[in-house]
Amino acid sequence: MALRVGIVGLPNVGKSTLLNALCAAGAEVANFPFSTVDPNVGVAVVPDERLDVVAELGGAPRTVPATVEFVDIAGLVRGAAAGEGLGNEFLSHVREADALVHVVRCFAADHVVHVDGSVDPARDIDVVRTELLLKDLESVERRGERQRRAARSGAPDARRGAAVLGRLAAHLGAGHPARTFERTAGERAWLADVALLTAKPVLYAANVGEEALPEADTADVGVVRAIAAKEGAEVVVVSADAEAQIARLDPAERSEFLADLGLVRSGLDELVTRAYALLGLIHFFTVGPKEARAWTVPRGTTAREAAGAVHSDFARGFIRAEVVAFDDYAALGGEHGARRAGRLRVEGRDYVVRDGDVVHVRFNV
Repeated sequence: MALRVGIVGLPNVGKSTLLNALCAAGAEVANFPFSTVDPNVGVAVVPDERLDVVAELGGAPRTVPATVEFVDIAGLVRGAAAGEGLGNEFLSHVREADALVHVVRCFAADHVVHVDGSVDPARDIDVVRTELLLKDLESVERRGERQRRAARSGAPDARRGAAVLGRLAAHLGAGHPARTFERTAGERAWLADVALLTAKPVLYAANVGEEALPEADTADVGVVRAIAAKEGAEVVVVSADAEAQIARLDPAERSEFLADLGLVRSGLDELVTRAYALLGLIHFFTVGPKEARAWTVPRGTTAREAAGAVHSDFARGFIRAEVVAFDDYAALGGEHGARRAGRLRVEGRDYVVRDGDVVHVRFNV
């Protein structure tokens, strides 16, 4: 499934540098606002060491990992909801994303100008959040007015729709994002086609200077963590400049560089993994003589639906799924060992696939 994560934030906070490191996408990195006029797009691999194990034990010569598409969206400024800067264009690109990584500048550097003249994470977060809220409020109020007119004309369900939108407008107007709006299952379905910007899950990326690693326990990072905690959001601390250097190294040099920084894992590996989890996604694996592949499905996906992710014919002619949990697959030496030990299960179409399952679909068309 195609997944798109939008990278948002003020100008000059490190979004394009981050994308370059994530995807080696070659985005323009410049020290002035709006250097990213059109969104830069890159594809990042979702790190999962289990895939290498599945490939080795299954005798597959190559691996195909899961990926996420990252989009570096033009920097937003105060007044974007009213069309200031590249506001309308920016917000349309945000609307197309499945989730957002909000990059917040937590480093001081005289050679990198700040659009507001100083580093202030709380103010910067508020600017972006406010513009998204204002745009959502505008959309909800416009739709609410249409529902009220329809209710006066006697249209069925319009009165309920107007009431739900009125509650949502009050929630947004109080400064709360749509993702925290409490609603019933019926109301959730009714609001599904209201493409709200603040309904998207958000992961904060606190961008620090290389010198702040590995602890990165700075006052600015603390501000970001506190704001995220109030929203029920998560924070990943990265140094975009350091990650850009890491991305240019070969694997051996990369490990050495990380060790010099006091890190075990790249901050971007953590960011990609957390962004992936933010979307409620899991991996299952298939392995054959040509390749081992990680497949992306939403949590709660059935065996038949997962088969359809591999190929539509697999879902159409689904007979059964032969499933081995990854831990059993690794501990017992692969499928044959799992089968001998009685750890290979035969599951029907309604089996809910679990993260890490190694699946062999039997089908007939």
